Order: sequence, then structure tokens, then C-alpha cells
Amino acid sequence: MLALRLTRAARPAVQLRRLLVAAASAGTGFLLLSCLAHALGHPEAASASAQRLAWCAVPLAATVYLALAVARTDPGTRPRPGLSAVGLGPARLMAVSALTTALSCTLGSLLALLVFLHLRGDLTGMPFDGAAAGMLASDRSLPLPAALTLLAVLPATATTAVALALRPRDPVPPPRTVRGFGRFGAYGGSPRKETFGAAGRFRGGAAQPKAPAPADPRPTGGRAAGTTVADGDAPAPGTGADPEPPAPAPAPDTEVEPPSGLPWGVALVTAGLAVQAYAGRTAPAPALAVLLGWLLTATGLVLAAPGLTHLCGRLLQSTRPGALRLLAGRVLMAEAARIGRPLGVVCAVASAGYATTALYDGTGPAPASGPLSALGVLVVAGSTLATLLTAAVEARQCRAETVAALLRLGAPAGMLRGAAVLRAAALLALFGPLTLGIAALSALPLR
Repeated sequence: MLALRLTRAARPAVQLRRLLVAAASAGTGFLLLSCLAHALGHPEAASASAQRLAWCAVPLAATVYLALAVARTDPGTRPRPGLSAVGLGPARLMAVSALTTALSCTLGSLLALLVFLHLRGDLTGMPFDGAAAGMLASDRSLPLPAALTLLAVLPATATTAVALALRPRDPVPPPRTVRGFGRFGAYGGSPRKETFGAAGRFRGGAAQPKAPAPADPRPTGGRAAGTTVADGDAPAPGTGADPEPPAPAPAPDTEVEPPSGLPWGVALVTAGLAVQAYAGRTAPAPALAVLLGWLLTATGLVLAAPGLTHLCGRLLQSTRPGALRLLAGRVLMAEAARIGRPLGVVCAVASAGYATTALYDGTGPAPASGPLSALGVLVVAGSTLATLLTAAVEARQCRAETVAALLRLGAPAGMLRGAAVLRAAALLALFGPLTLGIAALSALPLR
């Protein structure tokens, strides 16, 4: 009930993101039901039906990734002060996020079932009744348990992924540091090492020779000008005669740690290209080797994208940057992990699509194109782009306080918009040629 209330009371932007999840779920569910219809209509081609079902893993993964990104940016399930007192702790909010994701995916799956039954001709009274009766095996009875099992895969997978990603974690305790003790009465570490006999100054003894005090030209009562203070006379407290001033506090560490996946990503991309080059040595390239090479290349792009985003932010700040470039570069470095992974997924999908288009440009056999292939491409491309935009919204929400502080300090709003445009242009200038180059290298051995 609480999940339904939060879903109904959300803002229009949040509702739009949930509708995108439902639409992607509907497309994926329709593809799964189409595989079932192909298996019913062609019982002798079991391997082809299994291959179609295996290819459905790509839109399934893209839809789950989109659902996870939307659940992370949902403001209704974000922890707030005072919610734990009414029973809405981190675990309860995680359960609400999982239930909201399950509702969106279930709605999409039910919509896919209704459209599937309508196109088969099982539901009448609406336009386009039985328009795809031959493709969807309308002459065979549809096994309802199998259809419901296929439709339940996506909501179960998305709900499990959201629950695992948003599960409450124990706060990591700060690293324990051994506190050093200096002289008697001093707190913390001493700025310099104490020598033997240094405690004599507290007893009034001459542990170390002291320099004579400068002569005071003004006459004082009972003491002539030019006389020095005896060794046994301790200075009065508060006179500023402390020989060891306190050590200055260390400056806060503002350096952003770079992501550690760049070397592994480069290695996987290189391995994927090598596998594809090896597979291209034979005239009919083995499909398993080509698929393995593309999978390694896509995984390497996803792993290397955060490091490349961090590097792009660092390059923006090089060679005496101004305020605009400095702000854009620091934001890119801080948001490298959040923006980099969805950007890597978009690059992997774009490179795979470009390589497929370049591979079948008339020199090779044309792939089987049809409405189902177009639907699969639309689901994958739309889900990855929507995930990237959702990650950008999440990054904007995380730095909302920083932007508000800059505006209070007098920073012009035009400069903030210019920094956003500069970040987008820098990422496009880096990842655009990279995507085209990897796609060309992937398709080159297979021509």
C-alpha cells in the first residue's frame, strides 16, 4: 500500500521514468512471447528457437539496468531524517523501491501479454485483430503457464537487482590512527622529536642553553635596561614564550581518487579485438567466437569508461584553466563513476550497432530484419540512452547543494550552464571517435 501511495504521489518527471521502465518491460516481454510463439510454430527448429531466446538476454539486461537506474534516482524512497522513527528505515525504503520496480515491470509485462494476444487474434473487438496471426502461431493453443513464466522473468530479475543494489550497508568505520604523545601535557604528536633531558625546563633547570633575551630599552621598575632573565625564572603564562608552537592542522584532501578499472578495461578491449581478429581468419567466422569477442569488447568499454571520464575531466583542467574549465573538469572527475558506466554501455551498444551495419553493407549476407529485430534494437538503444539520462539526473541531484552554494556566492547561472555544455562536448569529443574506432576494428576482420 505504501508503494502504491508513493507511486501515485510522485512528480511527473519520476512518473515519466517509471513509464519508460514499463515500456521497456513491455517490449522485452513481447520479445520473450515471440520466442515462445516461434517454438510453437516450428517444433522441428528447436535450436533456432533457443538462439532467439538467448538473444533476448540483451534487451533483458538493458531493461534491468534501466530499472536499477530509475530506482536509484527515485526521491520518494531516499532516506530522510525522522523516517526511521515512523518505521521507514533503510531496509523498509529498500523494500519500497523493490516493490515500486516490481509494479512497473509487472505493468509492462501485462501490457505485452495483452498486445500479444490481440495480435494473435485471441482478443477481438479492437483494431488490428490478428494482424500477426501467422508470425505468432495463432493456430496453436498458447500454453498459459509457459507464457506467465517467461513474463515473470523480467520483474523477478529487476526486483532482485534493485534489492541487492539498494540494500542497507553498515557504515565503514574510519581507519584507526595511533595517536602520538609528546611532552607532558601536550595533546597529539609533537612537531619535533623530544631529546633526552628536555623535561628539565618544567623543573626550572637548565636542560639546554638559552639565548639571552633582547635588551629592553625602556626602563622598568627594579630592573635595569639590558639585563637578561635568569635561567631559573620561568616565563609567565600567556606571554608568547612557548618554544614549541602547535603544529598547523593538515589541509583537507580534495584530490578525487581516479577509478581503478581503466587498465582492466583496456586489457579486455584488446582481448576482444584479438578474439575477433582470430575468428576472421576462417571464411565463415564462427558465431561463438564473434559473440565472445563482442562481449569482451563491450565489458572492457564499460570498465574503462569511468577512468576515461576521469581522464577527460583532468585534461579539461590542464594548461592554466579558467573558472569555467576548472568547474567542468572537477565535476567530471567527481562524477566519473556515476556517469562513466552508463556512458560505456551506450558506447558498447553503439559500436555493436555500427559494426553490424558496416559488416552487412552489401558485401555479406543480410541479417534477418523484421519487426521483431526492430523492436529489439529499439528496446536496447532506448534503454541505454534512458539509463544515461537517468544517471545524469542522479548526478545533478547529488550536486544540488553545491550548485546552490555557488549561486549564493554570486556565481552566474550562465557559467553553470556553460560548464554543463563544456562537459557534454568534452565527453562527445572523447567517446565519439573511440566508439567509431572500436566498431571499425571489430568489423574489419569479419569482412
